[in-house]
Amino acid sequence: MPKRILQGIVISTLNENTLTVSVERRFKHPVLKKTIRRSKKYRAHGDNNAYKSGDVVKIRETAPISKTKRWEVID
Repeated sequence: MPKRILQGIVISTLNENTLTVSVERRFKHPVLKKTIRRSKKYRAHGDNNAYKSGDVVKIRETAPISKTKRWEVID
């Protein structure tokens, strides 16, 4: 099964080797036919604290790294 890859914006880098990434998706409402934006936060593993808030990153699904981390930064 292929691993999912998502693109989002780093919103927090307070923890060691952990990023909080906000991923936004857009879809059309089935009744109103209006485009709606929804966002979700993911915790991702990023080595060496190389990223800062506001960076655009790609994250890939991976085996559980900790209680909340199931994603890793690939770019």
